[in-house]
Amino acid sequence: MKKETSRELTRQQKAEIEALAALPDERIDSSDIPEIPDWSGAIRGALYRPVKQQITLRLDADVVAWFKTNAPGGRGYQTEINRVLRQHAKTASQHT
Repeated sequence: MKKETSRELTRQQKAEIEALAALPDERIDSSDIPEIPDWSGAIRGALYRPVKQQITLRLDADVVAWFKTNAPGGRGYQTEINRVLRQHAKTASQHT
């Protein structure tokens, strides 16, 4: 199966998302959506999984060690590095 790259959102899509995010909770009609109080059986990433690109990236050994040390059981440190880089990119984009 061929993987596709994610496309950039259009201005209209971004505007719609911002408008929805600005709505106060009491203005959101969720009457047609059943409430699910127990998410213990949920599967992370089942509906949306960003396309990953395998690359070689050289990082300082102390940076890698810090992420490995601070990841639960030493696992998930690459995901955490990705999260930090994504947050930085998002913040940097807002300042340009």
